[in-house]
Amino acid sequence: MSTLSHTADHSLANPDVRRSNLGLALRHLRDHGARSRAALAVELGMTRSTVSNLVSELIERGLVSDGQLVQNTVGRPSTAVELDGRTVCGIGAEINVNHVSTMALDLRGEVVEERKLALDARSLDAERVLSHLADLVRETVAGLGQAGATPVGLTVGVAGLYDQTRDLLSHGPNLGWYDVPVGSILREELGSAYPIVVDNEGNLAATAEVTPGDPARQDILVLHGEVGVGGGIVTGGRLLRGSHGYAGEFGHMMVDPRGRQCGCGRQGCWETVSGLRALIEKAADPDDPIRNASMDIDDRLAEINRRADLRDARTLAALEEVGAWVGVGASILANTLNPATIVLTGYYAAVGHHMRPAIERELGAGVVAPGAGGTRVELSTLGFSAAVRGGATASLEVVFADPTRVARRSATGDAK
Repeated sequence: MSTLSHTADHSLANPDVRRSNLGLALRHLRDHGARSRAALAVELGMTRSTVSNLVSELIERGLVSDGQLVQNTVGRPSTAVELDGRTVCGIGAEINVNHVSTMALDLRGEVVEERKLALDARSLDAERVLSHLADLVRETVAGLGQAGATPVGLTVGVAGLYDQTRDLLSHGPNLGWYDVPVGSILREELGSAYPIVVDNEGNLAATAEVTPGDPARQDILVLHGEVGVGGGIVTGGRLLRGSHGYAGEFGHMMVDPRGRQCGCGRQGCWETVSGLRALIEKAADPDDPIRNASMDIDDRLAEINRRADLRDARTLAALEEVGAWVGVGASILANTLNPATIVLTGYYAAVGHHMRPAIERELGAGVVAPGAGGTRVELSTLGFSAAVRGGATASLEVVFADPTRVARRSATGDAK
């Protein structure tokens, strides 16, 4: 054995070093796809024996598995190593004005469980809403158990300012919640079998839009439109949170000083002219079915798209006007941040193909740099599931950071 190999293998006897290297190998497979052991060794700068030992342990923990044969540049084909982790799931949850929802993803990012409960959160007190969410989480965990999977964490997205230092929703005007300790209430309801973290829904929507290994998805601005407007800033593949976790409250930029009063108490906030309420009020009379809050939001947006496809003048005018306001706000943010891509999620993704020309026009006109500073606009394919999916993705990070959190499996498949 060479000195380099001996040194590398000896270092794995140190539990901290081994834990770090296991995480490094697992993240590399997530970010770059299946690899042979030889390729993995070269790309990680480790010896083949070191990588072989790491892969063996990851297989024992059920996190990776052997896949198809791959042709090496020299020699015979070898077996590729790929993510497995079908028995390991992260759970995401969302508290919104119109619903609570959950989603469980396995280590490969595939949906294992998904649930949603429609409710009017503004008409219920916070404890009641959180109790409904806790019930939904329990149902999700039970479903995972039937599928032979174990949750490693729960990350909950909530609309409003979530103070990470005090672990409470300090300001949630669209929900009517102020200084609500969401995290501690849920931990009391659900126990401590897995970590429970609470974050702003816009931050989690942004997390869901980052694509490992794709340079165009490492510096992005995510705009998440629902009743309110929020989002997240991703730079270098990492979410920018701010000192207290408040970054991304784009909806409360003042764009129309003489405009409507916002739920936050101020006047002329961006969400008053670019949120879903603004679009629906411009597109329909008060007695129109799509103005009824009890109607499922997907059905309301489907009807707006149907009318737009039929070239209904009022609907098209509403989409044009609201799209222009989205573009105005996007141009302010693009001047400040110069993202590679602005990703539109939430209701923007559902009807954005009708609003996109107005958004791009205002973005081009409002950004000082030529060609809108190179910023392009994309519609998310995740729609309203972006925040809950981002929560599930965030929950899985504990495993990618420390694979030893997942127990080894015996020959019979039992944890040990």
